[in-house]
Formats: sequence, C-alpha cells, structure tokens
Amino acid sequence: MKKKKILKAGLVQQSNTADIEQNIQKLEANVRQCAAQGAELVALQELHNSLYFCQTEDTEVFDLAEPIPGPSTERFGALAKELGIVLVTSLFEKRAPGLYHNTAVVFEKDGSIAGKYRKMHIPDDPAYYEKFYFTPGDLGFEPIQTSVGKLGVLVCWDQWYPEAARLMAMRGADMLIYPTAIGWESTDAAAEKQRQQDAWVISQRGHAVANGLPVLSINRVGHEPDPSGNTNGIQFWGHSFVAGPQGEFVVKAGSENEENLIVDIDLGRSEDVRRIWPFFRDRRIEAYGEIVRRFID
Repeated sequence: MKKKKILKAGLVQQSNTADIEQNIQKLEANVRQCAAQGAELVALQELHNSLYFCQTEDTEVFDLAEPIPGPSTERFGALAKELGIVLVTSLFEKRAPGLYHNTAVVFEKDGSIAGKYRKMHIPDDPAYYEKFYFTPGDLGFEPIQTSVGKLGVLVCWDQWYPEAARLMAMRGADMLIYPTAIGWESTDAAAEKQRQQDAWVISQRGHAVANGLPVLSINRVGHEPDPSGNTNGIQFWGHSFVAGPQGEFVVKAGSENEENLIVDIDLGRSEDVRRIWPFFRDRRIEAYGEIVRRFID
C-alpha cells in the first residue's frame, strides 16, 4: 500500500489597514503561529502588505511598488529561513519605470527565492481597476519547484480561468495556490452577494476536480473604504479554503474574521483520484486547436 505523503500547510486570512508596517508585523506574527503549529508551507493573500489600492486610479500609488529582489523579499526571505518554511507571498513589483506587475514570490526554507509568478489575467471592473496598475505577466504558467513540491501559484482573477489551472497541472504542479483579494460592494443585494461567493468557490473546486489536484485559496477579510468616496468600499469576504482533488472541502474559514487555517494535505491522493478519474488520459488534444482563438464565430 502506498504511504501517505502529508503536507501541513497554513493559510493566513487577514484584514489590513493603511499602516503597512503594522500589516507586515501582523503577517509575520500569523506566519509564526502557523509555523509553530507545524506548517511547512504558509501562503498569504494577494497584495498583503497594504490596503487593496486598486479601488481608484492614482499615480501616487505606484510609489508602493518595489523591485524584486527588494526590501520585502529580504524581509520575508529572512522569515522563511528563520522558521524553515516555504512561504508564498504576493507583492507589487516595480520592474522598471512605468512597468509594474502583481507578482507572487515563493521562498524556499533557506530563505532563497524559489521562483515568482506574474499575474496573467488582469481585471478592470468597478473598484478593481487593476489594468491601471499592472502589466499582464510574461512568465507563463510555470509551477515553482520547492522542497515541499511543485507549486502552481496563480493570483486572484486567474482563478476564473480553467486554461491557467490546466496548464499548471499539465506542467506537473502538485497543487494550485491562489492568493486573492475579492469581496462585495455593499449595494449589491444579499442574493447577488451569495451568488458571487458561490461562483468563486465553485470555480476553484472545479479546477481541483478537473485536474485532480488540491487547491489552496487565500482571501483577505474585512472592510476597506473607497478613497474616492464614489462607492462604499469593499467588504472582503474571506472564506479561504482548501479543496481536495475531488473538489471536497478539506478546511474553510468564515467570511468575517481573521483566521489562520492549518491543514494536512495528502499529496498522494492526486494519483489515487487520477487513476479512477483519468481525465488527462481521455483529453481529445487533437480536437482542441481552436481553444487559442478569442471566440469562434
């Protein structure tokens, strides 16, 4: 009988304020708590150092961006080394003057940068004006090799795209990880809010099923005001979760409070599930050529 390969992971669901140093100190404390409970892998939410600044278009906000490597990678790298963990972070990258990315950086247990992923799908919706700030990623959908496995790291809006999840899985990812910042605008009706959250959860559970992989989704929580005053701000809905390779919930957080989730992930289940649901075997790859078109008229 095959021996189980268990990975203990931590997900940090946190609320933020305008005080960046305070946010980072709280992140560090939460990461330490996860590591103290045995987590070898800890994942943080999208753009975790600051408020979610994309509610408005403001050129001064670009001052928040930093190079990679840079101050944040030094700090989080040192934390990963101190605790002996693999750490998944999400940073506002300044690549060059006028060229910025929404970038996930993964640190190995020795504090080195194992790899990075630049967010590929960039939204432009009311209160989510990300196209103003972020250039679409150019690193492709490549899993990041670490001592705890090959991490298929994607970011927030990427989670709606089955193509992204599939390509990560096809390149051998052991799991999919989605740092996220998503929530409600207060004027939406309660039923609409529930539909939005349900769709978000269903989509990612679907990626787990279709690819036979665990999915880790880490969202922020709490209310963040709109600096322009044009809306009532965003109520981030939390609900961070881990789904197994059949889409089953392994653990999930609530929608209102900060939480550190600690979860045992059985990495061996992916092969077990793929043996009974051999979706990769049965893919008709010779018939999918038109998938690269924008639309088929």
